[in-house]
Amino acid sequence: MCGIFAYLNFCVPRNKKYILQTLIKGLQRLEYRGYDSAGVAYDSNNNTTRIVKKRGKVAALSKHIEDQDEFKNGEKTDIHVGIAHTRWATHGEPNELNSHPQRSGQDNEFVVVHNGIITNYKDIKVYLEGKGFKFESETDTEVIPKLVKYVYDKSKKENKELQFRQLVELAISQLEGAFALVFKSRHFPGQIVATRRGSPLLVGISTKTPLKADKLPVIYSEGDFRLEGSGIGSSNVIKNEEMDGNWSILHEEGASIEYYFASDASAVIEYTNRVIYLEDNDVAAVVDGNLTIHRLIQHDESDDDYYRSVQTLQLELQEIMKGNFASFMQKEIFEQPESVVNTMRGRVNFENNNVLLGGLKSYMSTIRRCRRIMLIACGTSFHSAVATRQLLEELTELPVVVELASDFLDRRTPVFRDDVCFFISQSGETADTLMALRYCKGRGALIVGITNTVGSSISRESVCGCHINAGPEIGVASTKAYTSQFLTLVMFGLMMAEDRISMQERRKDIIKTLKELPDLIKEVLKLDDQIKSLAEEMYKHKSLLVMGRGYQFATCLEGALKIKELTYMHSEGILAGELKHGPLALVDKDMPVMMIVVQDAVHVKCMNALHEVTARKGRPIVICNPGDKDVQCHASRVLEVPKIVDCLQGLLTVIPLQLLSFHLAVMKGYDVDCPRNLAKSVTVE
Repeated sequence: MCGIFAYLNFCVPRNKKYILQTLIKGLQRLEYRGYDSAGVAYDSNNNTTRIVKKRGKVAALSKHIEDQDEFKNGEKTDIHVGIAHTRWATHGEPNELNSHPQRSGQDNEFVVVHNGIITNYKDIKVYLEGKGFKFESETDTEVIPKLVKYVYDKSKKENKELQFRQLVELAISQLEGAFALVFKSRHFPGQIVATRRGSPLLVGISTKTPLKADKLPVIYSEGDFRLEGSGIGSSNVIKNEEMDGNWSILHEEGASIEYYFASDASAVIEYTNRVIYLEDNDVAAVVDGNLTIHRLIQHDESDDDYYRSVQTLQLELQEIMKGNFASFMQKEIFEQPESVVNTMRGRVNFENNNVLLGGLKSYMSTIRRCRRIMLIACGTSFHSAVATRQLLEELTELPVVVELASDFLDRRTPVFRDDVCFFISQSGETADTLMALRYCKGRGALIVGITNTVGSSISRESVCGCHINAGPEIGVASTKAYTSQFLTLVMFGLMMAEDRISMQERRKDIIKTLKELPDLIKEVLKLDDQIKSLAEEMYKHKSLLVMGRGYQFATCLEGALKIKELTYMHSEGILAGELKHGPLALVDKDMPVMMIVVQDAVHVKCMNALHEVTARKGRPIVICNPGDKDVQCHASRVLEVPKIVDCLQGLLTVIPLQLLSFHLAVMKGYDVDCPRNLAKSVTVE
């Protein structure tokens, strides 16, 4: 839930001002991951480490950094290590003591930044307190640098000269939970060690000369490593002890190089597009400018376990800039005409009504033979599954089960080898969804990933799947990712029904609407001024009910979630068919009610619910299709969206609710991109 950024320059002269600005800029790109406090640790004078931390957003830290002596000093350094962190609190309230980096003691011998949760930190803390360690924060993270310090002191007493990386390996072998960690130490100047287990971390590489290779071999701490194509125990295997600390495969010995460690590619794209995604249990170490990757556990499963590829990012810097918009969320709402095109690009052939998701093509026969389809997700991604469940049942003629990942795990739900399990996540790192994936994988089900993030844990651990290609989404409240996830699941359903004669007319209607979708979304976005006016009437209210049924129930859930996230109002998405079974008690002349009543198979039933609301003096605001006078005569306010095929109508009806949540938040004076208590990528259970 937190953002990690680190920078190391080797044989590249940089002054401290540049280094500190680079750290701050990296944090600003990651602020969507956490924004209740931030901090940096960097090399100061006389081989000491200085830590600067501040409660609040990165801007507060940036202002504080500018007052530091090093910021004003123009002296350049050839080798320097700095680590930085923006926090989303899990243990301990947001304050400077609980902020990261956390340290081993008053003299900052070992410092660390951490994303994740250490579940056994209390046991480790009790043990270390018994050894004389004093703790100053309430965090689970503080046990980590103190544990490294304990291992370091113990090795010195035993006259063992352990490398920095070995100290970290010994320490993390005692940790339980999820983490991404980056360490620096005054005992190992110019070195950095990073590792991950369950939380994302990548390494960006910047050089003026071409890299010598596009793969980096993995060194196994308990044994060997091998190059691509070599067998275990072959003559190509190099023993761990045969290597010296200067061995490198990426670049010339002693050549200038810069490394960037980050939770997300958006933080490094300004500096380089060459990255290595670390895998669980990897330990990356930079010594004398050389990057090596080690593993605590050796696997024999595939060649992929024995090297890490240098990947080229396709992300463009302008994609993560706000442009002319006031916030990222507003920008992302208005990007939806383009994002849906990108989701369909190369996948939908409108001439011959073909749909092809390349990542699923080889597995379609297996999917068609399955017992059931399970859609597993959290939050907004869960709502995209609810939105498409009815259509998938119709097109596949299979049972389709939608599960919240956390509840799915709590119940230890039965899963069978002939199940197909879809895992939907914008970030591809959502902890509950990832744990559910591993649970299902262990039971032999086919694993399908639907994510927006290339190189994410879900995309790597899935057997097959596809990226939704919505583009970077920085605002914490998901908007364009929702519509692209919705669309991707619709395209999967169309693939499943391609050989069913009885479904061909239905498929043609849907595909025809998909072609028109970008222009239809633009029409809905023209309601922005109307919705802003509506928000001016509503923003002082404390609660809002959003009602609908059929395909529109998911829209109600998603719209209510957006309003909760951004405005801190109580908001509830209600299935209109359940109105008489309790929620009707909430309706009176003072309770704001929004209803979605479009011309589809449940129109008459929704009209009944509308009458029930107005009979209790409710004054509903209605989202409906143009010209529906029966609906409009009962509404206090009307928002008209174009009428399209029923199963896709939710792609249009959700946009007014996205815009409403945005305008309500602005009028209340809240930060639209960074709502309180929330973070974009939920990497803890």
